[in-house]
Amino acid sequence: MGDGTDEADEDRPRALVVDDEREVADAYALRLRGLCEVETAYGGEDALRAVEDHAFDVVLLDRHMPGLSGDEVLECLDEGDFDGRVIMVTAIDPGFDVLDMPFDDYLCKPVDREDVRAAVTHQCTVLGYEVLGDYFGVESKRRVVEAELSAEERASHEEFGELEANADRLERRARRLLGDAADALDDFEAIGRESE
Repeated sequence: MGDGTDEADEDRPRALVVDDEREVADAYALRLRGLCEVETAYGGEDALRAVEDHAFDVVLLDRHMPGLSGDEVLECLDEGDFDGRVIMVTAIDPGFDVLDMPFDDYLCKPVDREDVRAAVTHQCTVLGYEVLGDYFGVESKRRVVEAELSAEERASHEEFGELEANADRLERRARRLLGDAADALDDFEAIGRESE
């Protein structure tokens, strides 16, 4: 599904609001305005198509929808290696069934504006630090190879080119998700990796 390869150049995280009630989906999208780039999907099938076509950082997902339920969408996201976070936003009171569900947060409707914004901000921060860890692993390899091998050697190595592209993508995503909290990226730049 969405592998993040069409990573958007926006400065803000990307969220998808999924609810079969248009007014509800639009209301939550409005509550997130200014915090992130938001798209809406008015059903499970639409949600899966949106995730297939675009990279999202957070999905706000209603559980009870006709057709493909939120639980089924969640299962598809999990099986499809969706690399974002999922917040269930639903009127269904949770029971023990949620213990095995692969979501990251669960909000019971009605949810006020600040709680929705806080939950999305929290999940973006968590995801941002996960992406930052991935970036550090990839970038440290890139840096050591760059310090030790010539530009010609690097240019002719396909795997190194893929590593560079992945490092750039991860850095952009971490900065987008973490905003001002991305100081660790700047600290990482100062570490010397060249042999003396």
